[in-house]
Amino acid sequence: MPTISLPQQLTRTGRLTFGAPSRFTLTPDGTRLLFLRSRGGEDPAGCLWALDCADGTERLLVDPAELLGGGEEQLCEEERTRRERTREQGAGIVGYATDAAVELAVFALSGSLWTVDVATGAARRLPAPGPVGDPRPDPTGRHIAYLGGGALRVIGADGSGDRALAAPDGPDVVLGAAEHVAAESMGRRRGYWWAPDGSRLLVARVDTSAVALWHLADPAHPDRRPRAVRYPGAGSPNADVSLWLADLTGHRTEVRWDRAAFEYLTAAGWDAHGPFAAVQSRDQRTTRLLALDPADGATRILHERRDEHWVQLVPGLPARTEGGLLLGSVDRDGTRRLTVGGVPVTDEGLQLRAVLGVDGERVLFTAGEDPTEIQLWSYRADQGVRRLSAEPGLHDGLLRAGTLVHTARTPDRPGSRTRVLRLDDAGAPAGPDVPLASHAAQPVLALRVTRSTVGPRELRTLLFLPSWHRPGDDPLPVLVDPYAGPGLQKVTADQSAHMFVSQWFAEQGFAVLVTDGAGTPGRGPRWEREIHGDFLGPVLDDQVAALHEMVRRHRELDPGRVGVRGWSFGGTLAAAAVLRRPDVFHAAVAGGAVSDQRLYDTHWRERYLGHPDTFPEHYRACSLLHDAPKLTRPLLLVHGLADDNVFVANTLRLSAALLAAGRPHEVLPLSEVTHAAPAGDGYARLLGHQLEFLRRHLA
Repeated sequence: MPTISLPQQLTRTGRLTFGAPSRFTLTPDGTRLLFLRSRGGEDPAGCLWALDCADGTERLLVDPAELLGGGEEQLCEEERTRRERTREQGAGIVGYATDAAVELAVFALSGSLWTVDVATGAARRLPAPGPVGDPRPDPTGRHIAYLGGGALRVIGADGSGDRALAAPDGPDVVLGAAEHVAAESMGRRRGYWWAPDGSRLLVARVDTSAVALWHLADPAHPDRRPRAVRYPGAGSPNADVSLWLADLTGHRTEVRWDRAAFEYLTAAGWDAHGPFAAVQSRDQRTTRLLALDPADGATRILHERRDEHWVQLVPGLPARTEGGLLLGSVDRDGTRRLTVGGVPVTDEGLQLRAVLGVDGERVLFTAGEDPTEIQLWSYRADQGVRRLSAEPGLHDGLLRAGTLVHTARTPDRPGSRTRVLRLDDAGAPAGPDVPLASHAAQPVLALRVTRSTVGPRELRTLLFLPSWHRPGDDPLPVLVDPYAGPGLQKVTADQSAHMFVSQWFAEQGFAVLVTDGAGTPGRGPRWEREIHGDFLGPVLDDQVAALHEMVRRHRELDPGRVGVRGWSFGGTLAAAAVLRRPDVFHAAVAGGAVSDQRLYDTHWRERYLGHPDTFPEHYRACSLLHDAPKLTRPLLLVHGLADDNVFVANTLRLSAALLAAGRPHEVLPLSEVTHAAPAGDGYARLLGHQLEFLRRHLA
């Protein structure tokens, strides 16, 4: 087999994710597990499998290659956008849904609607007009709802009675889908929810007619029309999102709340205690959890939270136990704590990350005391809080009927490991566990990384050195390689794909430094809110402080040759580094960067900077355009021309400002590339181009 480089391998393996099991569903009795997994580490096509949790026997339920008959998978524009929002890299079956009994599974494949009988594995294509999106059976398994042509449609599980349950009543209206800011910035990617008895649905209606119309054009293909998208830039109107209760005849009742004061729908659902919705004010300082009356759409407030900066949305919340206790969170004394029935149940210093689910009265959640780790925990009133994971690392799980599906990523090995085990009534393991096979590829590089905590702020850092570098060798140029923004950590107790990219740059002759500073997750609400009003200054200060301390500790680092690279927020930070601290940083690669903060979406940007009409000084403080005349160091700007998350206008405006100020720089436009990494060999070539630039200016 020919040797491949790490960048090539990351492209071929979906950043080392292909072949690993994912998307787990347990049967109500916990004896059987459904999951997705492709056949190999370089095979992107997800297949649907079933596992006997007692003996570990696997059974292939659906192979998408067989259903397509060897043909190519076809994706519509809506499906491509959905996968862009979820950063989905796979193909084939990338998602599925089941009824409550887990007897019927449904999925969309190449725009068609498919069902599979879980007991027999018999798959059937239903006569639904395509392209089909987000299909979900009702809990009883009698009907299937799906998205098509902007409408929410319903079809019988036997393939009969297809009809539009809720159709668009305007050219810019869609039913049952999540709007841009919900999918990209809130974590809500659904737009409809079934009632437990399958008789009705809770449906979001999204009207984007007031949202600004932006255009994406590819100059490499002047024969193609620009693609028009509705994008709510900071300070501009949002989509008008309302909720409706619909029965299977199409009769709809509007859910009523003060949408002028609470224009964001952050979450919704329908459990045994009724339908509910979580809404948030435009300034994000107030959220309300509403109980919905299924008879007339009236609402009442179950809970309200306020914060002087912003109310942080915790994945998995709101939720309720089987007995109706409300699960939530509270930020108190520097700790984000889990609440049950309004009472904090986790200790100070244990930072809540996410609620994963409820099994009766037992709550499964993730939290950590060390910000580089995410541990698995459970809570039950009669047992208190119990830690379920033992090793350092990043842990995830699913719990149902006493069966736990536990996935762990640890610092001692790449990839993830998943096991299935039974818990006794006290929450302790009962009997041997059943490992779930992974076919994910092993990276062609090994990490040589030092994990440190540095400085008075206890900044978590990773230092990567070349495998061939020895004590006494000449110092190496330094490459600072952070993300360092809210929403993502790179300094974690595992072996992530990010780390192998850093190691690859190290092998080319760099000491690579990664630091998580102000605003990054895992260190609690006070740490997160340090960036309120200015998410560049404090973050850049932490990068400089960590660099100086690591130079003091490690003679392998040459402080006279320091480069910085990043993508998205990391790209913004990289550009800011050479613009604002040329005394420290000597060259930068900024990819997919936001240069004008008004060109990013309302929910994400206004969370940290406020409304630009109210706080123009915040936007000016974080604008790279105003810093353009300061450039004295080499700067490479990279941007995908098809990026509908961070529009290429950001890079073009920064380049224009630099040119107007007489500041030389380089621009690399990427045709047909979105905010995600280029496909195929483009990713390897992009990293190679960055490497050449950094070598040229840091030699």
